[in-house]
Amino acid sequence: MLGQRIVTAVVLLALLLPALFAPVAWPFQLFTLALVVAAGWEWGRLNAASFGLSLAFGAVLAVAGVAAVALGWAAQAPGPAWWLAALGWVAGGAFALRRGPVAWPRLPAPGRWALGLVLLWTAWLAIAQARTLGLNFLLSIFVLVWVADIAAYAGGRAFGRRKLAPTISPGKSWEGVASGMVGVCLLALAWTAADRAWELGGPSLFTRLVEALGWVGAVIAWVGLTGMSVVGDLAESLVKRACGAKDSSRLLPGHGGVLDRVDALLPVFPLAVALASL
Repeated sequence: MLGQRIVTAVVLLALLLPALFAPVAWPFQLFTLALVVAAGWEWGRLNAASFGLSLAFGAVLAVAGVAAVALGWAAQAPGPAWWLAALGWVAGGAFALRRGPVAWPRLPAPGRWALGLVLLWTAWLAIAQARTLGLNFLLSIFVLVWVADIAAYAGGRAFGRRKLAPTISPGKSWEGVASGMVGVCLLALAWTAADRAWELGGPSLFTRLVEALGWVGAVIAWVGLTGMSVVGDLAESLVKRACGAKDSSRLLPGHGGVLDRVDALLPVFPLAVALASL
């Protein structure tokens, strides 16, 4: 299993890094869109769609992505779209998590399918636009999510006592979430200091938030983004638990599926781009 994880990670990095550092945007857009298309197929399979219909979901996302590039939205989408997406995640995520896995299958299947496609397309669009705001900005969002996850895991193992959502993800604790928030704030402080000390190709998300909101507002935003990464993770866990699946698929040997790797990113990127527009 460990060998599979390492090989898969090396292959993904070999594809990602050239696309990420390409002088033009389209290789990164294409690579991330391919991942989102695969996630669309997984979403269909998790929500009782047939194999063929799930493939159609992936095709719809591919066409929607190409259309967004043609319309120029991958570089600059309409600003209100990000705030609507952020509001939807905050309100809808809280509602779904409160209802729990039992309520999810009761929703009409077409509604569940459409919701997943909209969330995936919106997240991809936010990732594509973040790339146009600079590598430093883009990477700071990715690292925020990764550090939140790592710090939450470490803090939960060390201090976890009170379960966060036992019916959805029994391993998560409130102490783990708090540890993730502390970890992200420490990361943000270090990154903003690095932005001041070196020219990193444009400001990071952390520096942009300090400039727009001041230190107090920025800390609140950092904590909020960390919380939304947890919401994204829990939302996918809710869907998997509702259908009795351990992983979203086996597309990534040793890692599970694409959704398993990007779930925490789905709410964070639209909200980060919305905050960056302030």
